[in-house]
Amino acid sequence: MADTETHYNGYTGSMAHFRIAIVLCAVLAAAPLPAFSYNIPVPVSQALKQAGIPQSAVGIYVQEIGATKPLLAVNAGTPMNPASVMKLVTTFAGLELLGPAYTWKTELYADGTLEGGTLRGNLVIKGYGDPKLNLENFWLLTRRLRQTGLHEITGDLVLDSSHFDLPSDNPAAFDGKPHRAYNVLPEALLVNYRTLALRLIPQPGSKTVRIVVDPSLPSLELKNSLKLTNGPCNEWRDALDADIRTTINGNVRVSIALNGSYSTNCGEKTLYLSVHDTADYIFGLFRQLWEEQGGIFRGNVRTGITPEGMTPLETHQSPPLADIVRDINKFSNNTAARQLYLALGLTSALTAKLVTGLTADPAAGLPPRVPAGGVGNTIPNIASAYDKPPATLAKSEMALRRWLASKRLSFPELVIENGSGLSRNERISTGHLGALLLAAFQSPVMPEFISSLPIAAVDGTMKKRLNDSATAGQAHIKTGLLDGVRTMAGYVLDKSGRRVAVVFFINHPKSGIAQPAMDALLHWTYERP
Repeated sequence: MADTETHYNGYTGSMAHFRIAIVLCAVLAAAPLPAFSYNIPVPVSQALKQAGIPQSAVGIYVQEIGATKPLLAVNAGTPMNPASVMKLVTTFAGLELLGPAYTWKTELYADGTLEGGTLRGNLVIKGYGDPKLNLENFWLLTRRLRQTGLHEITGDLVLDSSHFDLPSDNPAAFDGKPHRAYNVLPEALLVNYRTLALRLIPQPGSKTVRIVVDPSLPSLELKNSLKLTNGPCNEWRDALDADIRTTINGNVRVSIALNGSYSTNCGEKTLYLSVHDTADYIFGLFRQLWEEQGGIFRGNVRTGITPEGMTPLETHQSPPLADIVRDINKFSNNTAARQLYLALGLTSALTAKLVTGLTADPAAGLPPRVPAGGVGNTIPNIASAYDKPPATLAKSEMALRRWLASKRLSFPELVIENGSGLSRNERISTGHLGALLLAAFQSPVMPEFISSLPIAAVDGTMKKRLNDSATAGQAHIKTGLLDGVRTMAGYVLDKSGRRVAVVFFINHPKSGIAQPAMDALLHWTYERP
């Protein structure tokens, strides 16, 4: 638009020529708009060139809210790996389909006879996919159980995860690091993400590193052979060698031997590891918390199904979805995103919309629509089974595509595997993600959605970005990072008070050094005339 305005401001031709120009403009306005492909802003292109990244490996889409066309669109129709920016699709869908106040429940059942303060039988824990049944909330659950008056449990702890039906998967499949917290797989009953927090605390006086483990489970053995150094901190996790072994000799024992070096300059850091299986982790933690509160537990642990017709002894509700979405986007929580994605397939809100007459869209996986009462009216039949447990990946993908169709958004290139972006297969174009951001800004859940995004130079994964720039505090941006992938998407409030949707993907082996290019685009968007 700036080039066009400059041209007409400088127009010096005759009135006849001016009329011809007006007619020509009208014809062009009536014609279909071409695919937009503007030049990348000079600071961005220079940063990409310095990083050795060609324009063919880049996708950019920038559009002001309320505008009819983008300010900038480069390879905007090309399917690319979005990394963790895919969480924007999952969280926006979750907020609209489930609602910001949606909560997950976890139920406790007494499968046996209650005699005074004694349960002569089993305690059953049934999970429904709570993404935030963390250490604090699990402690609260056991405390609430203790407050019912229950003191002793003679039977077993039975873990019911039947609310999810997922294929067997290998946590090492993504990058060969099965014990890293980001690789924890979704489960209907997932306590504290099944992780241990190892706080590394330098002790310069003794030239050692103190390690505090939380939770410190009885089955865990820690061997600390870390050496304290004075070098730069850099990638401190890569300087640690964690030798993790599991032995089963009557009881399960897990040993972690930490070797390598840790720099004093790192200060206190926390290493998150997942080294136990579900049963051992929940059993060890439950028994520890139960006994700390004066309870007695005499049984073992096993998986099972909650008997039908039972009334819960206690029910725990998760924090509302609006809070959980903030955790997912601010800190790029992969496991919580996958838990949320699985909840999408069991929402009844979309089912009701389908049954009441949403036009079928074959591209979104909708069956043919037949007049109500006619033979073969398949939507109600599918919908009747659509939102019933267990949750599956197929149900979630169908729900997501139907939701997009209900918003008149067609993303034929979309490939969604688990909803978190922790995938080599997921794909979306920057243009379509930009369209999603524009739609989100007009949604009733817009405030919850935007407030969940990291703020430049303030918090989340953007806390250390653009700190000395005028853009600091003016951009809500979700970031993504995988080997060979660097991405960002969100909103910038420019210096004139205009809100702008910004999407920038780089799929290239050198993407890891492309942050200056992305920061340059955010600054360009903020400073534009």
